[in-house]
Amino acid sequence: MIQIIKSKDRYFADHGWLQTHWHFSFSDYHDPNNVNWGALRVFNDDIVQPGGGFDMHPHRDMEIITYVLSGELEHQDQLGNRGVVRPGEVQVMSAGRGIIHGERNASPTTPVHFLQIWIMPKLRGIQPRWEQKQFAAEDRNGKLLPVVSSGNVAGTLAINQDATVFVSKLAGGQSATHATTPDRHSYLFVISGEAKVNGRSLAAGDQARVTDETKVEIAAESDSELIVLDVP
Repeated sequence: MIQIIKSKDRYFADHGWLQTHWHFSFSDYHDPNNVNWGALRVFNDDIVQPGGGFDMHPHRDMEIITYVLSGELEHQDQLGNRGVVRPGEVQVMSAGRGIIHGERNASPTTPVHFLQIWIMPKLRGIQPRWEQKQFAAEDRNGKLLPVVSSGNVAGTLAINQDATVFVSKLAGGQSATHATTPDRHSYLFVISGEAKVNGRSLAAGDQARVTDETKVEIAAESDSELIVLDVP
């Protein structure tokens, strides 16, 4: 089964300093039929204007993944971690038994565009942790590059869940396949370009929610950038 949700059908909010598309119920947007996709709880497509950001606030028992598309995002938390996440870089934060953090646009002149993903954890109450890593742009060309996993995939950032996150850049005419099982949930978001997923057409901003399948076949119709999640 594959469910396509078009970009125009996503929830959108403009707060001045923040323009955001929320793919699932979040904050003051609540839809009881759109709370999660398997263990995937939040997928926010955010643009934060220069000088804007999220002040220090708490999280607990959530695996939070940030993928910066353009601009720079600064992170800090009460554990003393501080870093700037740049394009192509991935950050993970296991909130565990509790963490307080803030995120701000690190540039005084340029907006930052990023995806923030929340995955429900396998174990609750663990020690909070934070980590980030740069992945070379060429490593994602023409294939699905794993960047986050449960720790079972070499070279990836680890989270507290049996989930994998892949990023990819496909030239028009290129294809990639993600092998899955019917009991898993796959989630694909087209960041830019156009692609067919299991024969269904998607454009930039569109998402595909896939389950009860053995593979997710992606065929780029034009130069495309994508992110794919595999979750329980």
